[in-house]
Amino acid sequence: MRLRQPYELSIAVRYLRTRTSHSFISFISAVSMIGIALAVAVLIVVLSVMNGFESELKARILGMASDASISGYEAPLQDWQDLRTRVLARDGITAAAPYVEGQAMAVHGEALVGVGVRGVDPELERTVSNIATVTKRGDIAALTPGSFKVVIGSRLATALGVDIGDEIVLVLAEGFATPVGVMPRQRSFTVAGVFDAGMYEYDRGLVFVSFADAARLYHTDGRATGLRLAIRDVYNAHDVATTMAKELVNELGVNFYVDDWTRLHYTYFRSIQLQKNIMFVILSLVIAVAAFNIVSTLMMVVRDKRGDIAILRSIGSTPRSIMTLFASQGTAIGVIGTLLGVVLAVLVCWQLGNVVKLLEAWLHIDLLSADVYFLSDLPTQLRPLEVAEICGMGIVLAVAATFYPALSAARQPPAEALRYE
Repeated sequence: MRLRQPYELSIAVRYLRTRTSHSFISFISAVSMIGIALAVAVLIVVLSVMNGFESELKARILGMASDASISGYEAPLQDWQDLRTRVLARDGITAAAPYVEGQAMAVHGEALVGVGVRGVDPELERTVSNIATVTKRGDIAALTPGSFKVVIGSRLATALGVDIGDEIVLVLAEGFATPVGVMPRQRSFTVAGVFDAGMYEYDRGLVFVSFADAARLYHTDGRATGLRLAIRDVYNAHDVATTMAKELVNELGVNFYVDDWTRLHYTYFRSIQLQKNIMFVILSLVIAVAAFNIVSTLMMVVRDKRGDIAILRSIGSTPRSIMTLFASQGTAIGVIGTLLGVVLAVLVCWQLGNVVKLLEAWLHIDLLSADVYFLSDLPTQLRPLEVAEICGMGIVLAVAATFYPALSAARQPPAEALRYE
């Protein structure tokens, strides 16, 4: 007598159901599912948080920093207008804006903060950064030549205790001789705008002034420190900028410094990638441990179902069918657990920001300090390919864990099992 196919899957599903006499076996199966679900969910959530952090950091860095920049070698650019025209003639360069850059101390009353000063042309700066869109109060267009106005970050405004219309003093490290000694150079500026880039490094440590005012403040005689560039393919910024610099050196016979965002912020993104790889390996081991709990579960099922196995063998089931039966049960545990883990991960990623805020309110602590983590919130980004890889890994490990118990069930001697039934 041969049983009609496929009967193995229906029996495997029946073994997963809870029955009073076998509730312990079903409980262990449920625990195995939950273990895999939690391991898969944790791995997906952790990688999604790191993906979100990387993506958000990259967006905010590229929003305020340039895709690439070209600056003078040991001196400001002599003729930045001609250089800008030559740069814009290159393939891949979509915009270029001059800037004057320096360091200063921002002072208001008794508060003082070290800042970077960037002199810009408002209209050209809009083409290479998002300063216009992140300026929440005031307008960067107010930075006209001779106005001596400044646009500052929101955290700097809080630290100095100033708002639009207030005055701050920028004190330079350079000094000039007076009858009473060397005095630092300084200049009063009126706050014309406050921006919020969402990144602590910029919101507290960067101020914008007019290009002409910065050139006067730092005595560059109208020359630019360099040009900030926007590149069509931002992920190819290094090659485009390097090739452009070599061509300009050959044309003009003048050396330039060339930087791009991948070089300036290499350590940030390299450290994130390294941490992602480490966390993936560690949490993959957690999934492996959870998946191989199926081994103990199925071994208990095999021991409990020896009589069923003997009966099936006696009515025509082959060892291969018995292996398929228990492999199907273990695979079902792995698939169901993995799918539950994906659903749980999606729900957690969806509400993770609110959960963090709730924990901060309950515990009265700052879990995401902006001066430590650069960002003040916790972004997440689910990547379908990563989720698919994690699901595939969980299912493969679950299937691998069924091999030994299924083989053990197939080798059960029917006569020996029926003797004790």
